[in-house]
Amino acid sequence: MKKYPLSEEKIHALLTAEPVARLASTGSDGFPYITPVHFVYMDEKIFIHGLAAGEKLANIKRDSRVGFEVERMIGLVHHAQEACDTNTAYESVIIRGHAAMIADAAAKRAVLDAFVRKYTPQHTGGSYPDAMVKMTGIIELSIQSCTGKYYPV
Repeated sequence: MKKYPLSEEKIHALLTAEPVARLASTGSDGFPYITPVHFVYMDEKIFIHGLAAGEKLANIKRDSRVGFEVERMIGLVHHAQEACDTNTAYESVIIRGHAAMIADAAAKRAVLDAFVRKYTPQHTGGSYPDAMVKMTGIIELSIQSCTGKYYPV
């Protein structure tokens, strides 16, 4: 059992507020492939957007199992005068799940609306050209397990 588990409320807050996370997939060579991503958390799923082609998408098509991680560094915790006795106060969430591409244009638009609300709320209510929606890849990550932990200040 973790010494400092993050509550469900704190997990939700971290997944809602943090702007950048990391997505891990398995490369064609069997090695992990990790990339920073912008994301939104809605309907108990993670959504990631980007181009409709690339290494992470090829990896997901080959093997839908992925890892996802997000953290917030709160600060350094100095326990003593020695350099080795410093720790980091943080909150983090680790998710394992299955990823798939969304093809439906209406579903893609709904996810893009969520991205706009999170990252550029001043543009809420705008529309998306059909060509842009078509060339945008939306990954839907269905969560199989989700854990969070923290280290206190």
